[in-house]
Amino acid sequence: MSLRFGESLMLSGMTPSVGSVGDAYDNALAETIIGLYKTECTPAGSPFRTGPLDRLADLETATAAWVDWFNNRRLMHRLGRRPPAEHEAEYHARNRDGQPTGHT
Repeated sequence: MSLRFGESLMLSGMTPSVGSVGDAYDNALAETIIGLYKTECTPAGSPFRTGPLDRLADLETATAAWVDWFNNRRLMHRLGRRPPAEHEAEYHARNRDGQPTGHT
């Protein structure tokens, strides 16, 4: 599959947007978020579910509730026990004011 993918890209004149082995940090982050989603959102008894996931709409509703909580209310240790949305808003406010952003 990987060889065919590479060949298809080459024949189309495109280059892959993936890095070399060991530098795909975004993939690790994506896998972590997917793991959290599967653990926190989809199991029976999850606070984000209102019942069984019988229809796509049921899963979409649970997912929307989880994403809202994750971004706006979940306290992230690495962000100073603040939600991601609050941290991002502060980052952009500092950047807009011309102050160095750094890591907090």
